[in-house]
Amino acid sequence: MLLALIPLFDENMAVRAYSIFSQKNNYLLNPLLLGTGQYDGASRVPGLEVIQNIGIQTLSDDKEIFVPLTNISIFADVENECKAPRNRIVFLIDNTIPPVDMYVERLKELKGKGYKLAIRKLAVTEFESYRPILQLVDYVFLNNKKIAIDKAKIYFGKLYPNIKLCAGNIDTMEIFEELKADGGYQLYEGVFYRVAYTKGDHEVTPLKVNYIELLNMVNNSNFELTEAADIIGRDTALTISLLKMVNRMTVNSGINTIRHAAAMLGQRELKKWINTAVVNALYSDKPNEITRVSLLRAKFAENLAPVFDLAVKKEELFLLGLFSVLDAILDKPMSEALEMVKVSKDISDALISGEGKFAPLYDFMLQYETANWAEVSRQMVVKNIEMDAVSDAYMDSLKWYRDLMSNN
Repeated sequence: MLLALIPLFDENMAVRAYSIFSQKNNYLLNPLLLGTGQYDGASRVPGLEVIQNIGIQTLSDDKEIFVPLTNISIFADVENECKAPRNRIVFLIDNTIPPVDMYVERLKELKGKGYKLAIRKLAVTEFESYRPILQLVDYVFLNNKKIAIDKAKIYFGKLYPNIKLCAGNIDTMEIFEELKADGGYQLYEGVFYRVAYTKGDHEVTPLKVNYIELLNMVNNSNFELTEAADIIGRDTALTISLLKMVNRMTVNSGINTIRHAAAMLGQRELKKWINTAVVNALYSDKPNEITRVSLLRAKFAENLAPVFDLAVKKEELFLLGLFSVLDAILDKPMSEALEMVKVSKDISDALISGEGKFAPLYDFMLQYETANWAEVSRQMVVKNIEMDAVSDAYMDSLKWYRDLMSNN
């Protein structure tokens, strides 16, 4: 099953929820499913199946998860399909579910069982006809690009003051800042959080220069452990993190110096730790989701390496994912941001111009991340990629990230 998580932010850029979008079949690989076969298993809810299989904690520690329902799956036996806490689940519907008695009653049932409700893709002309459903929902998604969102906000504020509004399809930080200043929205959705804010000059702080220096050092083929240890020693948080991790590994004696800790890890393991721990620190003044995206992309790219016949390049592909949001971190165009780090031409070509041998994999990841299943399916057909290989690669990335964060 293909799966993507779309973050929902509050006005302080903190993630408050995730929308889970999934697809069980590649209809381009299985044309028969476009006929009556597409309804096989349609009474089940794929999002709930994912939550049940991998655990809601793998997706998020404590946040709500928005799970789409279709006009068929809305009647699924959701209580037995997924045992996750009901107060964490928000069922997301759209205008393919009409405001008629059969559906309104079912939504009342779900609400009565402790689930929350949300609706999206409503046209302005549908607001009045959907009154029976709007009286039940907890959230309404307003598409920033398709409707006059400021007028819609006034409408809902007057008639449905208890509904939380989500401003959706936000492309840039400038638009986010405008909507935030306008007020009235509780959630914000879009790619704006990982787009560089390049207005004006942005100086890179000395601490970030220190982190970049460390990344550059360890990503050379042969770096000196002692030099890396000395740079780590300039940052208290990194020093404590390294010593705690290495002390957990030792049984008989504690590690008290940074150089000793670096020697205990060895070059390979120290490099792996630095490439994750330093990125976490480098991105600390940005939304937490930026760190999450960077690390998930890194692991996903590494996992996809054999799928794209690039297994020997998996370490480089890890770096590709890791640095894929460097422009947003440094608030500079990617071409300028990459001048500060030492990456291969294959990585820079993919990130700057979308060219080179890594570009197809990178584009595939971006399409997957936004749940563009039509394009993901097309690329899987063209490249003869099995859905299970992609699904396993992403699921493993989620579990890896969960374990990584739980150990910090």
